[in-house]
Amino acid sequence: MKKKIIIIAALTGGIQRKSENPNLPEQPEEIAKAAVDCFNEGAAMVHIHARDEEGNPSGDPLIYHRIHGLIREKCNVIINDTTGGGGNLTSEDHRMGCLRAEIKPEVASLNMGTMVRTAGKYKGVLFSNSRSTIETFASEMLKEGVKPEMEVYNTAMFREVNHVIERGLVKKPYYVNLILGMPHQGGIDASPKHLYHMIDFVPKDAVFAVTAVGKAQLPLTTMAMIMGDIVRVGMEDNIYYGKGELAASNAQLVARTVRIARELQLDIASPDEARERLGIPKLT
Repeated sequence: MKKKIIIIAALTGGIQRKSENPNLPEQPEEIAKAAVDCFNEGAAMVHIHARDEEGNPSGDPLIYHRIHGLIREKCNVIINDTTGGGGNLTSEDHRMGCLRAEIKPEVASLNMGTMVRTAGKYKGVLFSNSRSTIETFASEMLKEGVKPEMEVYNTAMFREVNHVIERGLVKKPYYVNLILGMPHQGGIDASPKHLYHMIDFVPKDAVFAVTAVGKAQLPLTTMAMIMGDIVRVGMEDNIYYGKGELAASNAQLVARTVRIARELQLDIASPDEARERLGIPKLT
């Protein structure tokens, strides 16, 4: 039986700015509208990075609370917040801000290894995720009932994936996000060969998402749909719709993914169908 395709929309991220694409959502109202628009096009989950009034990445729980509230007024899309944030968020306290919001996310990113940023504004800044840090974040998510999305940028990080599984810090079904094409942050190259290589390391009893950055987003997410799993698209990973053509919105990228899935005779999962598959309780 074919699995229904779960589509995630990564709306903003911690790197891109409006100066690079003016359609990038930054403020709570913009982010919430983008989330609802993506839901209406077929996304089951949205991945959120909060920004402050100047457009800088923020871990402020009040901003996350505002975004969550605006989304929940309109739809039941799965809310997935970042605990990575951006290059300016270096403390665990700031990065875990979303977990302390009154309205907590259903899912949150859990970065599975330390990386050094090699390009851009934060070149040379360490993205520190030691084993003890990973354990702290995973323990907090377990306590708060938040599903960890384990972010894996290269095969070495599966060592920590297996560690938190062995420690009982994550619950079945385990959820792994394979991130390809982010070399400035330690990521493996985005190619079919590397994708298949990464999939070989996904643990038993785990589901995986495929995230590909830049021009690789379209071909690798299409491959992932053929394999029947979870795909992530959106302006966090790719601000272009085509060569030299800026994306008009996150919803535009979701709509294209849905069209391709339909051409492949694949069905699209609703938020509640995605919750069931990921082991996330339905909203009450």
